[in-house]
Amino acid sequence: MNAPTPHPAAAPQQLDAQALAKLHELDPDGRHGVVRRVLQTFETTLVRYVADLAEARDRGDMAVMGRIAHTIKPSSAAVGALALSVLCADVERQVRNGETAGLLPRVENLLSEAERALVAVRAMLRT
Repeated sequence: MNAPTPHPAAAPQQLDAQALAKLHELDPDGRHGVVRRVLQTFETTLVRYVADLAEARDRGDMAVMGRIAHTIKPSSAAVGALALSVLCADVERQVRNGETAGLLPRVENLLSEAERALVAVRAMLRT
């Protein structure tokens, strides 16, 4: 038996209910568990990318920081972690433009927001 599909109305405040509703439209009756699978995949990959981003930050590897931000950006938006997606776009733009001043504090903000998104996604998965 499949676990119940998290419903957009149960979205923690950190996740955008409209974005989650769009995901829910892909599997309206929840029979295929699309929303749950997307959230689980997002959680798993975000954990890995957060660790990779922290390592890249510690090494001062701007290129890797930019690639990770680019990778996280669309999936964050898709699950409703819009603040995370915006921070990713900002870090990505800054790296692309070679703007090193102020990059590390932005990466720290991104890492903090990623942790908040993980808490929110995990809360959705518990419902």
